[in-house]
Amino acid sequence: MKPAERPLDAPRAPAPARPLISLQGASVRFGDVQALRDVHLQLHQGDRLALVGANGSGKTTLLRLLNGLLPHEGRRTLHAADAAGRRPVSAMVFQRPFLLHLSVRQNLRLALWLARVPRAQHEARLQAALARVGLEALLQRPARALSGGQQQRLALARAWAVRPDVLFLDEPTASLDPSAKREVETLIDEFGRDGMTLVMSSHNLGQVKRLASRVAYLDAGCLQVDLPVDDFFNRDALPEAALQFLKGELPWH
Repeated sequence: MKPAERPLDAPRAPAPARPLISLQGASVRFGDVQALRDVHLQLHQGDRLALVGANGSGKTTLLRLLNGLLPHEGRRTLHAADAAGRRPVSAMVFQRPFLLHLSVRQNLRLALWLARVPRAQHEARLQAALARVGLEALLQRPARALSGGQQQRLALARAWAVRPDVLFLDEPTASLDPSAKREVETLIDEFGRDGMTLVMSSHNLGQVKRLASRVAYLDAGCLQVDLPVDDFFNRDALPEAALQFLKGELPWH
């Protein structure tokens, strides 16, 4: 008997997202302080993962661990970023970007050099990155003379220029005024829409709603919740600590 054929117009099931980074039983200790405990987490291509929790809950530690910056117990696994087996490229943007006492151009060129981008590509990537964040007119300006919002946009340009598969963001708008915050949020959202995988720590739950597709809630170094963003904010079946966190951050509820 001939097997049934799939109709030509039948929708195909979406391909599962490619895993990029996995943590299995990952723990981090700083002296006597257990900063993270037995974390199991998988980051997939296209995720917009927001890390939330109270101060000291382990958000920044988890962010840095995912980026490979901390010694740890347990396993951290990098998966292939494409069919050719290429390792994923990552970049990180901090709340207060570290900029050298150099021009905007030189800060970008240094990032490209550190990322081992071929020298012949530097100028094109530099120009494209500055145009991407709207700073092309400030090429020769001393980077530390820029406003706070411009400095953060330069940090985003510097990250974008190395073509990362994963962009890590540690409280990227916490020190910005409302106008600069909107500009930076817009850029982050556009990066995500272009297919970049995002991992962001944030205390701003409104920002999490706007930018994230998935929320991981940490409490005392333990990963308590990992849910799609809508499920997290609908608060069905959340543990008590997460409910109290939401009540404290969202008093209008």
